[in-house]
Amino acid sequence: MAPLPPPLLLPALAALLAGAAAAARAPPRSIAVVGAGVGGSAVAYFLQQHFGPQVQLDVFEKGHVGGRLATVTVNKQQYESGGASIHSLNLHMQDFVKVLGLKHRREVAGKSAIFSGEHFVLEETDWYLLNLFRLWWHYGISFLRLQMWVEEVMEKFMRIYKYQAYGYAFSSLEELLRSLGGEAFVNMTRRSVAESLLEVGVTQRFVDDVIAAVLRSSCGQSVLVPAFAGAMSLAGAQGSTWAVEGGNKLVCSGLLKLTKANVIPARVTGVSLHSSEGRALYQVHYEDGEGQGSGFYDMVVLTAPLHPSKSNFTFQNFEPPIADLPGAFQPSVTSVVHGYLNSSYFGFPDPKLFPFASILTTDTPNLFFNAMDNICPVNISSAFRRKQPQEAAVWRVLSPQPLDKQQLKTLFRSYYSVQVTEWQARPHYDVAKSLPPIVLHENLFYLSSVEWVASSMEMVAVAAKNVALLAYNRWYQDLEKIDQKDLMHKVKTEL
Repeated sequence: MAPLPPPLLLPALAALLAGAAAAARAPPRSIAVVGAGVGGSAVAYFLQQHFGPQVQLDVFEKGHVGGRLATVTVNKQQYESGGASIHSLNLHMQDFVKVLGLKHRREVAGKSAIFSGEHFVLEETDWYLLNLFRLWWHYGISFLRLQMWVEEVMEKFMRIYKYQAYGYAFSSLEELLRSLGGEAFVNMTRRSVAESLLEVGVTQRFVDDVIAAVLRSSCGQSVLVPAFAGAMSLAGAQGSTWAVEGGNKLVCSGLLKLTKANVIPARVTGVSLHSSEGRALYQVHYEDGEGQGSGFYDMVVLTAPLHPSKSNFTFQNFEPPIADLPGAFQPSVTSVVHGYLNSSYFGFPDPKLFPFASILTTDTPNLFFNAMDNICPVNISSAFRRKQPQEAAVWRVLSPQPLDKQQLKTLFRSYYSVQVTEWQARPHYDVAKSLPPIVLHENLFYLSSVEWVASSMEMVAVAAKNVALLAYNRWYQDLEKIDQKDLMHKVKTEL
């Protein structure tokens, strides 16, 4: 048995051991985040929460901070041209608004309808009971079966917030889905939303009229999208939503300002692998207004899409090589039009009688737009009122392709301005055989892979928290917090 050290040596030994432990636990010196949208700004915030303020955070953004949360200006007022609404169950976005001292935008009521190209197949009224009666009259109890299905999915999905509160993370999308809903959730990425809804007793007519219209409006795609992505879109359509006073993009700029992140206006072209003191070291290559440059980082999080249709991003010195990711992105166009609606096209010769602020469309071959709505500015005063249908108003039109002059003339009697934003914002969904990876290398993470499960602010914010926790747990080798099974039981035990 070894002799005990003299008492005077104990403090010195303790200090030595503490120093060694601290050195082993030293956080990353620098982290690069590629992209300054919801994912990039949220992951920067979460990474600083976990690793501490001493970590250097560089956020690369070739465009504007906010990504798909964007605005355009009409008559000195700003209007949302990108992500316009946030689901009430998005707890991370709710927290961001509180932390940043932002406010919810005042809601301005307006009725919706679904248009087939020839007539309205469903019209909302001012009376809740009458709306329910119309749904029942047209579609039986399909709307109740839909609600029950969506609520069951969302109830299980909400478990993620509890898991994340306890520091648990997942190294793949499949593991994340299994922890929430077992193999049933994984299978929801491999079958269509139409198939899943028909299986629970929703009628084909309801799918063709209502489900198709919601999905065309929310993601510009058909009822053949995978069931999980469809459920998330349908949850946003039937649940309560909100927006940020002043514009949703204020969340992104606010988080980056709060973290004191160094925002670098540059396009990242690739990452090459090096090593330093036995650890991976990543060189991020970029192009800015002055030419080409690069920087070295202990950790990199990619929030910009890597699929070949979206980028010519290169990876160098990785063995085995990082494979190209399959898949394509769905083009979508937002046209913000200031003009007079052609209500005659929708069957209302007298524009004063047109009652709808939002028009969704069915999947009809001759329809050239997915949805349109009479939008309010991002700053709404207490005296604000929505324009009357016979007045010039600001409309947002969502379409798969840019509208030509004839199509604009079809929708509007006349117009003052048209501002077009072309997005390739969401994956072109099909029934996936496999999902993209989250971990590309030791400390190289791909946050945007979550878009192939579902594309929404909620999913991206959840993915940002997951990547931050995963990076933290992997850095400190806390493997008990990664890909754990039976997490509901573990969380209850910890309680």
